[in-house]
Order: sequence, then structure tokens, then C-alpha cells
Amino acid sequence: MANTLHIVNGDSTAHILSKSSINGDVVVWREMLCEGPVFNDVGTDQFWKIRYEFYENEFGIKKLDYFDKSIKEIVKLEDLEGYKEVVLWFEYDLFCQVNLMALCFYLINSYRKDIRYFLICTGKDENKKELQSLADYSPESFDKLYRNKIKLNKNDLHFASACWRVFVKNDLKELQNYSFDINAKFQYLDAAMLQHLKRFPDNNGCNQIENRILEIIHSSEVDEDKIIKKLLIWQKKETIYGFSDLQYTLYLKKLEPFYYKEKEVFKLNKLGLENISKIDM
Repeated sequence: MANTLHIVNGDSTAHILSKSSINGDVVVWREMLCEGPVFNDVGTDQFWKIRYEFYENEFGIKKLDYFDKSIKEIVKLEDLEGYKEVVLWFEYDLFCQVNLMALCFYLINSYRKDIRYFLICTGKDENKKELQSLADYSPESFDKLYRNKIKLNKNDLHFASACWRVFVKNDLKELQNYSFDINAKFQYLDAAMLQHLKRFPDNNGCNQIENRILEIIHSSEVDEDKIIKKLLIWQKKETIYGFSDLQYTLYLKKLEPFYYKEKEVFKLNKLGLENISKIDM
């Protein structure tokens, strides 16, 4: 067993990390807790049950496959004996920040005084205009990120855990009033939660993502692939969702009452046209 455990936000980060000179064991956090049902107790049997049911119902992913890809990895964190440091590798966007909050909640339950906890969270870079993801860095640059990692104490983990509990409740007023910005070590959390607030319904009953999908369908002749591509470009330029095509496919599916298809081309129906006319009213 190595002295260091790296908990990374995805397989891409794990791949880059493996090519760097940084030593240690790696656990990949393969979840997207910004989607689907969640509750406080991350890692309990009930928590996993509602998660694999969500993946099976929405994406057709079988329980065994979810166990092998997600649960089997994450439960490795239940016993950290033998490690001297745990390093969290995450990014600035909503997708990552939600997973990071949940991970901190999970870690605080097995907190050990003999372990040093650290955070590496990419975003602002003095040499770049745009916010940076971990995939924007080379294996050699990972060495510098590692040297500049931020120490997390028990209070820091408690702060992120408290934020997770607020997120899980998903109460609009509480989210609007909660101080997500009081811990500088989690510098991207407040912006991520502001982005999350735009997933609440607008005047027409749809949220920002759903309205954007309706606008895309209304503005040009598009099939599903083109819609997803336009959404990924839009989120990169104008948002910090950090979502994958899988998530946007889910949003598109939820909007089925608002459109129909002619030879794979999406067109708004009467209800869809009524809804888009109410955007920003």
C-alpha cells in the first residue's frame, strides 16, 4: 500500500495522473450526484439503492454494472488505515462541486487524525483566460498542481458536509440564503450553487437548460446529435455546469411533451411554442 491515496473526479484524471511522477493509490469517483435522487447519508445501503435504481430507470444501466463501476470504487474509502495523506482532485464546475461536497460528507464519517487531507481544485489559472479543467493539464503540470495542494482540516470537511446537506434538501430559499462562500478553500462552490439555482423552473415552468433546448430546436433544424453538440458548446462558453452528453440526453428526454420529430429532426409542438414564448417574460 502507498502512503498517499488520490481520489479523482473521473477516469480521464486518473489516466493523466498515472503518467505523472506522482505516487500513490487511486480511487475514481464515478458518480454524478447533481442528477437524480440523493439524500444525506452518502454510502449507506439505502443511498446506493436509490442511486442504482436511478441509473437503471433512466439509462438502462444494470445494478451489477453500477456496482462494479461506482460502488466498488467508492467503498474503498471506508478504510483509510495505512495512508498518511488523502488528496482530492476536482474541478470548478457544478458537476464536480456536488460530488466534492458528497465526498467530504463521506470522508468526515471516517475521519482520522493521523491522515492529512488535501484538495486540488482547478479553475482559475493566471496564465489562462478560461477556467481550466484537470483535462487541460499535462502529466508534467500535475506535479505543480500537487505541490500547490490545499490542506483541509476537519472543520473544512464539516463545512463542505453542511453544504451537502443543504444541497440535498434542494429548497430554493435556503439555497439562495445559504453562505456557500465563507470558506476560501472551496472557492468555486458558491458559483456552482448559483448555477444550480438556474435549474429551478423559470416563468414558463422550465429551467435554464430546458429553455435552452427549446431555443435550439426552435432556431434551426436539428437532430439529437446536433442538439447535444450545441448544448456542450453553450455550457462551455456561458455556464459552469460541466455536464456530459449523457445528462443533456436526459434533459432532452424529459422535454418530450414539447416537441415531435420528422425524419429525426426535432420540431416544437403547440405546447413547446407556447412555452418558448414565455421565456424571460
